[in-house]
Amino acid sequence: MKTASLIRLALTVTIVFVAALIGYAFWHHYMYSPWTRDGRIRAEVVQLAPDVAGFVSELRVEDNQFVRKGDVLMVIDPERYRLALEQAQANLAAAQASERASEANMAAAKAALASRGTEYRNAQAQAQRRLQVPLGTVVSDESRSNAVSAAKVAEANLHQSEAAQQQVEAAHEQALAAVAQAEVAVKKAQLDLDRTELRAPVDGYVTNVLVRVGDYASAGAPRMALVDSHGFYLYGYFEETKLPYLHVGDAVDVRLLADGIRLKGKVVGIARGIADRDNPSGAGLLANVNPVFNWVRLAQRVPVRIAIDPAQMPAGMALVAGMTATVVVEPGSADHAR
Repeated sequence: MKTASLIRLALTVTIVFVAALIGYAFWHHYMYSPWTRDGRIRAEVVQLAPDVAGFVSELRVEDNQFVRKGDVLMVIDPERYRLALEQAQANLAAAQASERASEANMAAAKAALASRGTEYRNAQAQAQRRLQVPLGTVVSDESRSNAVSAAKVAEANLHQSEAAQQQVEAAHEQALAAVAQAEVAVKKAQLDLDRTELRAPVDGYVTNVLVRVGDYASAGAPRMALVDSHGFYLYGYFEETKLPYLHVGDAVDVRLLADGIRLKGKVVGIARGIADRDNPSGAGLLANVNPVFNWVRLAQRVPVRIAIDPAQMPAGMALVAGMTATVVVEPGSADHAR
């Protein structure tokens, strides 16, 4: 009897011990192993808005259609912008004609200045010769005075030509500035005309198309969204108790809720901050601490960004932003990879 009792006692102790070990293992796995069922597929989404305003003359895509980078999605009526380009080109031609006329005026002003300079030098030389001849000889006093007056007139004419030259040069600079402004106006008008075609900036899927032919589209107002087909990633929301066991570069096993599809990925970033709902800012930017403390504290969840390996993507799979997944991180796999 004693032997049977001891055997039963030992068996009971063993079962309790094994159960405790199993319970501890499950508890440790649940509390500290880096896995979570709270995973969400996300994607880079481009909000598409026309850069110019006008009536929509063409809509070349349908909701959920796949497009390539550079494909035309929507066309704004281009007639107004085509006329604006022609007007800008005409203004440029007029500015260039004015610039050529200013160049001709500048050449004429230079020639006149050179002529007046020659006249002044001749008159000055003649006046100097007359002044050097003694009075009462060949040159009379009146002739000498006339020569000096002629030199002064020639000097005044020279200064006038110099001022005219400066005015012509200033006018030429204004003409050059007008040409530059007209060239910029032509480039802007051409850009506006080109922007009447709304093109896809990336490969992806057009969604939430909120425009029809005939609608008036305002510049900068989003009319559709484009989900980047190369921009899918995943966010796993891990409890803070599990963060010490995962690192950037760790391999990740992803199981989608959709038919249990498995994907591979790796940790590429861990959020460095989340909102503290118990400590909002109060008056005067002072902390407004909640006086009520809950003794049962739930672990905070921290977003962890995970890159999805496109090579492991099943063929024909429709990956949708917002899908849920279970995420399991392989601790230490980053160190092994290095």
